[in-house]
Amino acid sequence: MEHLGLLLPVVDLTSAVVFAVTGALVASRKSLDIVGFMWLAVVTGVGGGSVRDMLLDLPVFWIETPSIVIACLVAATVVHFTWHLVESRYRLILWLDAAGMALVTIAGTAKGLDAGVGAVVAVAMGVITASVGGILRDVLGQEASVIMRREIYVTAALCGAVAYVLTLALSSDRYVAAVIGAATAFMLRVLALTLGWSLPVYRPRESSTRANGGSDR
Repeated sequence: MEHLGLLLPVVDLTSAVVFAVTGALVASRKSLDIVGFMWLAVVTGVGGGSVRDMLLDLPVFWIETPSIVIACLVAATVVHFTWHLVESRYRLILWLDAAGMALVTIAGTAKGLDAGVGAVVAVAMGVITASVGGILRDVLGQEASVIMRREIYVTAALCGAVAYVLTLALSSDRYVAAVIGAATAFMLRVLALTLGWSLPVYRPRESSTRANGGSDR
């Protein structure tokens, strides 16, 4: 059981770099300078994990391990000088973001359980870790936020976190649970991107529209 806990810093580093690359790619779409690349990369890379650790009253992971920020800065620099080699940057952002989301979902959920919170709170920590960095990236980059788009993203993180917790309850093997949880989150996101899946949206009822003085035309 402890071995996955030892692996979490590696997952934090890997996912931070992956998210940092997505932040830097957004900076490339906005034609920012290298400082803009670094800013978006770091905020995206450590944003979700920072909020998670503060809510759990734990030391913020990148303050304990500053090399994570350095890795994000290096990723931003590399993207700044090589982005022109990528033909479809937006598509690359989506695929990298899906991989990063799957990784941090499990890292956040596992860290919540290790901190002694219940399963529901741990799942919430997984979702927060997976989504906050992307939200900050999209807001700062003036992109449509992941939580405002109809496509499945937060739902994929939620399902991955739940799959991790349920598998862990049934098998007690954290490696197996982590693989199943991450695969669930990643595949749901990939299928949503590939097949155009989305959840049903709220539509005002006719009576509500008329009560507000609107028209159904």
